[in-house]
Amino acid sequence: MDYRVLFVCMGNICRSPAAECVFRKRLKDEGLDGRVDCDSAGTIAHHTGDPPDGRMRDELERRGYPVNGRARGVSEDDLAVFDLVLAMDRENLAHLRRLAGDDEAAENIRLFCEFCREHDAEEVPDPYYGGRSGFRTVADLIEDGCDGLLEEVRRRIKE
Repeated sequence: MDYRVLFVCMGNICRSPAAECVFRKRLKDEGLDGRVDCDSAGTIAHHTGDPPDGRMRDELERRGYPVNGRARGVSEDDLAVFDLVLAMDRENLAHLRRLAGDDEAAENIRLFCEFCREHDAEEVPDPYYGGRSGFRTVADLIEDGCDGLLEEVRRRIKE
């Protein structure tokens, strides 16, 4: 693979697997799935092995995205293997930077919403304890951020 992206949220059952599913489809649609890979992980291990949240799955499938995968925890090895690690919020960003240990290891860890073009959100809110509208909001942010991320990845693999 030319480039690898990891999406990270807390439990790896809502936001980060949604980003993985949306970005995978974007890559496939652009013919980049053989050059760019993505995955998702969580900063807590509570949901390890669980599939994506059913409410998130329903919203993504309604929008035409295939949904699969199982939750896993992020590891130090992930920070060495992935070219770009995207946290869904500041709490997970801080966790990832602590895991990285030093500035050099943390230089490729960023907030996902930096790639949003249509929305001015700074974080992708955790929809887990809310209603269905929260999952719609998350899906909107994820689609927007994945579009911006796709532009960035195209630029990086051309360099």
